[in-house]
Amino acid sequence: MPDDRIRNKQYQLHEVTLKNRQNLEVNGVLNVESFDAHEFVLQTHYGFLAIRGENLHIKTLNLEGGFVAIEGLIYDMGYFDEGVSPGEKAKGFFSKLFK
Repeated sequence: MPDDRIRNKQYQLHEVTLKNRQNLEVNGVLNVESFDAHEFVLQTHYGFLAIRGENLHIKTLNLEGGFVAIEGLIYDMGYFDEGVSPGEKAKGFFSKLFK
């Protein structure tokens, strides 16, 4: 059964398209919370989306249309809820990965 947060937001378009692990397009973006060459944090209708990689940069940004395009080598992506900071989520993910 779908989560209530997702069921209540089905009318909102949210799409993530990754091409060749180097070109990422995201629809349904409300805000760019933070970014640098190694990590982007985007606020979407479905929670925060963290994108990690190398040499990341914004190719296209249109917050009025809810669209962001990012170029660079993508290592991983993941969603987290508002109650969890991106640093805490990344720390938990990477600590499990490298045990």
